[in-house]
Amino acid sequence: MSREHATAAPRGDLPANGSAPAAPAAPAAPAELAPPGRREPYGPHGEARGYAPRRTLPLRVEFVRQGRRRRTTVMFALLAALPWILVAAFSLAPERTTQGSGLSMSDLATESALNFSIFTLFVSASFLLVVAVALFCGDTVASEANWSSLRYLLAAPVPRDRLLGRKLVVAFGYAAAAVITVPLMALLAGTVAFGWDDVRVPFTGETIEAAAVLPRFAVIVGYILLNQLTVAALAFLLSTMTDSPLGAVGGAVGLVVVSNILQAVEVLGSLREFLPTFWNTAWIYALGVDLDWSGMVRGAALSVTYGVVLTALAFRRFRRKDVVS
Repeated sequence: MSREHATAAPRGDLPANGSAPAAPAAPAAPAELAPPGRREPYGPHGEARGYAPRRTLPLRVEFVRQGRRRRTTVMFALLAALPWILVAAFSLAPERTTQGSGLSMSDLATESALNFSIFTLFVSASFLLVVAVALFCGDTVASEANWSSLRYLLAAPVPRDRLLGRKLVVAFGYAAAAVITVPLMALLAGTVAFGWDDVRVPFTGETIEAAAVLPRFAVIVGYILLNQLTVAALAFLLSTMTDSPLGAVGGAVGLVVVSNILQAVEVLGSLREFLPTFWNTAWIYALGVDLDWSGMVRGAALSVTYGVVLTALAFRRFRRKDVVS
């Protein structure tokens, strides 16, 4: 036996110096898995690199998506055509005298552009504008659910509050544009057909300069816009509760119909003041020589209250909703 074999320590025995055998060396750390210059695809919390909730679903994208829909084009075309249809109707009607007091809005509609605009608002605010507002606000979320695209938006991922907030801003924006379209087009059509003249106050026949009525007319348009807030918020709430856009729109319009029926029940007394449609025509008192803003203030306060409560319920409902469509 050679000297090298004779002096080698047997397996399992301690070396000659009595120390423990050295542990095997750990394997070398693997090289970087990702190619050089490429970052990991996920962030520290598991999110995708570059993902920022504030960048999801920009308002511009949602405005364009809703603006390209056929119902948007049809509704705005109808609202813009309404004043011209009324002009044609007045041109075909036989002439009537406007002497005396107690003149109705229809009798005075052809006196001036502002008179015609006031009449157009009066006949459209009670139903046509309600349908337009309910359409834009009730269709916004329900249509996504009906197309089975709502869950894909949430899986993008778009945070629920952000998705609903974007839908709310766009829906209210188009609803406001729809309401403003009618008086603006009525001013244009009235100026072309009847000229720009002083305003005769409905039901009294008093005359006020057009320059003095124009600021009031702007306030009236703003009040009508604010008065539609209850319908808009209810339609938006129903849109988060159903997959049927027609159901959301019809539910909001049905509220107005029922409210108008209850408003005619005089035995309800002062309780009728809490109906969402009770103060709809309060803006008429802003046209007289003696201004009366009290009805408009109470109507605006009631609409804002209903609107805030219903919108809060919509967000609460959507946060807890099990989105399967």
